[in-house]
Amino acid sequence: MKLTSCCLAAATLIFLAAACSRSKPAESPLRPTATIKDIMDSLVDPSADVLWESVATIVSAAGVEERQPRTDEDWANVHRRAIELVEATNLLLMEGRHVAKPGEKSENPGIELQPEEIEKLINADRQAWVTFAHGLHDAAMPALKATQDRNPEALLNAGEKIDSACENCHLKYWYPLDEQAQKAKEGAGSVRK
Repeated sequence: MKLTSCCLAAATLIFLAAACSRSKPAESPLRPTATIKDIMDSLVDPSADVLWESVATIVSAAGVEERQPRTDEDWANVHRRAIELVEATNLLLMEGRHVAKPGEKSENPGIELQPEEIEKLINADRQAWVTFAHGLHDAAMPALKATQDRNPEALLNAGEKIDSACENCHLKYWYPLDEQAQKAKEGAGSVRK
């Protein structure tokens, strides 16, 4: 009888331990270190700049220059920047990542929101933040394909979609107080309908 009671008690403890371990959320293996500002300054902005500047027509006193990737090295560089931009959108979505370091301030107060204000907006509607990040990802995918296909025209056309994705997010989180930005937002909204 004592053996049966001990076995029953042990089985109950094992069952409870298993149930408790299932009900606890698993700790994430991810360790966000950089801030959203760091990712924007280090990955998103420089990568988008390379994509935007990779195909252009430059007219000067010296004549007309048709800029585009031409060599294997040129295409590899633009391809790397497209990969960085696409994957940076996933880094922006990591839970626990802060907008900026504690005490860091906006470079243009009165036009841009302060980092803590931006973080409040993101935390208040996380799904909107996810939608904006996915919008940038989706806008950058044609640029990535263009680098794989070595298609300068497609790369040029992708730039406008990337710019729109960036601006849509900035209008909500970065400079929603700026009157000129709001007018641009209203104009963009009427065009989209």
